[in-house]
Amino acid sequence: MSDPKDANVKVRRLRPDDLERTIAIDQAHTGRSRRRFFQKRLDTARSHPEDFIHVGVTRDGTLVGFAFARVRQGEFGRDEPVAALDLIGVDPSCEEHGFGHMLMDALAQAMREKGVRKLHSQADWTEHGMLKFLDSHKFKLAPRLVLERSVAVPMMEAAEEA
Repeated sequence: MSDPKDANVKVRRLRPDDLERTIAIDQAHTGRSRRRFFQKRLDTARSHPEDFIHVGVTRDGTLVGFAFARVRQGEFGRDEPVAALDLIGVDPSCEEHGFGHMLMDALAQAMREKGVRKLHSQADWTEHGMLKFLDSHKFKLAPRLVLERSVAVPMMEAAEEA
């Protein structure tokens, strides 16, 4: 595990010049480039900084991990702001060094600065590594159920079949 006090390891806000490394780290995990998504997300965050928290961790000056959270106001009838952890990624060659934990600590600090007291996230139940990571950060099952339906079939036809 890397020592957060190591002079070669730094946690900071993401910058525009982190785009390429962020895409590369994500692609190493997903197997595909999501350049358009990341570019759009970072552009939106620059124009609405109050709604986003983006942090990165560097080792020897190279970005080795990132985390993106979005601050939501008044979602689902709530008055207090809530953050949603949308993305977190660490370069596969740097996993198991504590960088993910450093990112979560930095997110928590930035959330407190914005007056946010809760962080939500979601993961596919088959993503065991991510679920273990979230569990290690005291995430618990939320008292809500996520529902989905295909929109490939028009709603009227689906109702007639029932």
